[in-house]
Amino acid sequence: MNNLRLLTLVALILSVSLFRLLPHPPNFTPVLAVALFAGAQFTDRRLAFLVPLLAMLAADLFLGLHATLPFVYGAIALMVLLGVWLNKRITVTYTALTTVTGSLLFFVITNFGAWLVLPELYARSIDGLVAAYIAAIPFYQNALAGDLLFTVVLFGGFFLLGRSFPKLTRQTVS
Repeated sequence: MNNLRLLTLVALILSVSLFRLLPHPPNFTPVLAVALFAGAQFTDRRLAFLVPLLAMLAADLFLGLHATLPFVYGAIALMVLLGVWLNKRITVTYTALTTVTGSLLFFVITNFGAWLVLPELYARSIDGLVAAYIAAIPFYQNALAGDLLFTVVLFGGFFLLGRSFPKLTRQTVS
């Protein structure tokens, strides 16, 4: 990966990740979009995982750590994998479908984690699990809206940058 492309990708991810530190509606964050974008754009898979997870950790150290972090970080890593899958299929349709799929998976995984590790909030029963998912539904609309918006910002912004600065696009060998 050329240095200009790498620096641009990291700068985009870090600048969008800073949004988590600003006041925002609950769950309206760039977290999943950043992970999807990293998976789809980094040719070095280690960086695809490392950059979004480190950006998330830096913000979490500032905002505070919590018991569900393993589930959150696992869901973020899964989103990077979805981005890796998306890599050779980047179209508006596939990107939108992958974003919605990732958003739903994040909802399922993190709310399962909340049910599992927060017994003071939810009973360890099917009813408690259902209650955890029901309680999270109002937050899901913000999460999905944020995922979609920030995916457009990252993928669209990088596409536009690539049109103005062709060195940012991947070099293919024929």
